[in-house]
Amino acid sequence: MGPSDWRPFIYGGVSACIAEFGTFPIDTTKTRLQIQGGRCDAGQVITRKYNGMLHAMLRISHEEGIRALYFGIKPAVLRQATYGTIKFGIYYSLKQMLVQNQAEEHLGINIFCAVTAGVVSSAMANPTDVLKVRLQSGRKDFKEKSLLQAFVSIYRQEGIQGLWRGVLPTAQRAGVIVGVELPIYDMCKHYFIKMNILPDSASNHFLSSFISSLGGAVASTPLDVVRTRLMNQRRLKPSPAHINGTTVCTSRVYTSALDCMVQTVKLEGPLALYKGFIPTWLRLGPWNIIFFVTFEQLKKLY
Repeated sequence: MGPSDWRPFIYGGVSACIAEFGTFPIDTTKTRLQIQGGRCDAGQVITRKYNGMLHAMLRISHEEGIRALYFGIKPAVLRQATYGTIKFGIYYSLKQMLVQNQAEEHLGINIFCAVTAGVVSSAMANPTDVLKVRLQSGRKDFKEKSLLQAFVSIYRQEGIQGLWRGVLPTAQRAGVIVGVELPIYDMCKHYFIKMNILPDSASNHFLSSFISSLGGAVASTPLDVVRTRLMNQRRLKPSPAHINGTTVCTSRVYTSALDCMVQTVKLEGPLALYKGFIPTWLRLGPWNIIFFVTFEQLKKLY
């Protein structure tokens, strides 16, 4: 693949969409776990309903139907079609521009390429992430609307800021998670090949992606909790605060990513920043495995 090759973009997007379909129910349970104990639009504490990933999955299925585990799948796939395509395309293209010989790769270059790719792609895809989180959280505002109607509704009620709610922690999280996962994956894969532990095969891709997912989960979960809570919070325009005859609080519960983190730690303790860690890791593991195995197989087509 050359510096101007389109294939990393296409392969990255296709692989990301396939991985998203396979792991989305776990992502829904993670979102529900992360918002409970936080604050809703009116400033009230969101009741704790779930005691863990499995309990959340069973209760959501029982009370709302199995279909509820896939609420938000449309914006999620749209997000991966943009975020995944741009992220992996930039990462591999930028790396090829900076490193002519694969043997010259080193950790610093990999991290720089990964962080750049993660920040740029996540910021561009933020509106799809906002809609995905709100659907996963159990909100009923957008369930009967098309994707376009939902985006227009957010814009009309909250302005352009509503579509980019939580973009700072989202970009930070993406920079951290991609900056950890992709370099770890590449290092593990090349190490296994160099030491003759595993060939460049599906088993190597499987193990390398599983190891990288653990690092990504540890590094990114606190920012993911902040991001999810900010995205789930609405900030309506300062016009009459009535929607369908219902008065809606327009005060902002969290004023910034830092404020959200401070309030979370103050009210719920430091471990609250790791709410949803298990589903985060269990989702990142299969997600990365599906993604990287698919990506590597697609690369072999040409």
